[in-house]
Amino acid sequence: MSTVTPIVKNMLIVAGDVSGDLHAAGLIRALKAAEPDICITAIGGKNMQPLCDHFLYDLASKGTNGFIEPLKKMPLWFKLINQIRDYMETQNPVAVIVVDFYGFNHQVLEMASKRQIPAYYYVTPQVWASRQYRAKKLAHLTRKMYTIYPFEPDFHKKFGGKAVFLGNPLLDILPAPGEKDYDIKDPKKYPWQLGMLPGSRPGEIKRLAPVFYQAFKQILKEFPAAQASMFLLPDADEKAVADLLGEPLHPQFRFIKDKDYRERKKMDFLLACSGTATLENALLGVPMVVAYKMFWPTFQIAKMVIKVRYISLVNLLADKPLVKELIQYEATPRLLAAEAMAMFQNPPALAHLRKQLLDLRAQLGEPGVAARAAQDILTDLNKK
Repeated sequence: MSTVTPIVKNMLIVAGDVSGDLHAAGLIRALKAAEPDICITAIGGKNMQPLCDHFLYDLASKGTNGFIEPLKKMPLWFKLINQIRDYMETQNPVAVIVVDFYGFNHQVLEMASKRQIPAYYYVTPQVWASRQYRAKKLAHLTRKMYTIYPFEPDFHKKFGGKAVFLGNPLLDILPAPGEKDYDIKDPKKYPWQLGMLPGSRPGEIKRLAPVFYQAFKQILKEFPAAQASMFLLPDADEKAVADLLGEPLHPQFRFIKDKDYRERKKMDFLLACSGTATLENALLGVPMVVAYKMFWPTFQIAKMVIKVRYISLVNLLADKPLVKELIQYEATPRLLAAEAMAMFQNPPALAHLRKQLLDLRAQLGEPGVAARAAQDILTDLNKK
């Protein structure tokens, strides 16, 4: 039974990419558990859709990143912004909650601010990594922010933002790490499990899936018993990805649509696209090499605006190069294969990296993050 006094129950929740959709779905469940009569209207993705009372659009499946690629989505964004404006003016929501996806969501926040609708940011964008001036805007537009890393509240405080860290919501989703035995007598003959995470966006998959597959073929020359699994989203078109690989698939290669991370945590090593997946891997205790290839103009802009030393969340949290990063021209089959093979040849090093990754898990709090955030939002709204 909720400990929060019932409120006018009409909220708008907006997420715009795959990871945001996942976290928003967890928050919706927690809000409805705390206040079953809440009416949720949302823009998001397939995880949110069945949980909402009114679902407006699957924006997560259209998600883009970078600096130039989102321009292609502007007509759609204008249409959705007009739809959200109409909703705010006719439905008078008690609150607006946005999840990551700054480029679109800061416009949602501005509309909420003009109409004096309390606004909350769940999973704040990484403005500390680039374009830090955005933190001042977020401070002005939000009533409260919920960060996913413990260092972020202090950063936002410098810009006048009210931010709290209640834990990383991935802890609500991921299973406990599996056990691993690294007492391997003959690494050359061992059936190593190599995982591949080419990303969630079409551009990422197009650029990285063929590179990862060719890296696997090079690994097979030294470790012929190795097996590879390429992890795809549940609604991904396997044939389209197979076509990207450009040749008949090797019999020791497969596609996996792993909804609960049970297969991923069995992997010995991962070739991973930079993003949320790298932190998921760390929390599962799976060693990895991180790769990223961008549209060339985007890469040139990124070099100018990004203010952090690392691209992977794992290295940022560890504040050291815990895992290898191969960016743009370095993200080649040869270099990726070399990283994997160095680990396969040295199981004690693989075990040590696994331990270092799992040590990061303790920094990110305890499960129940969405429930704590939902309770905090409802309590805050009752202070009006």
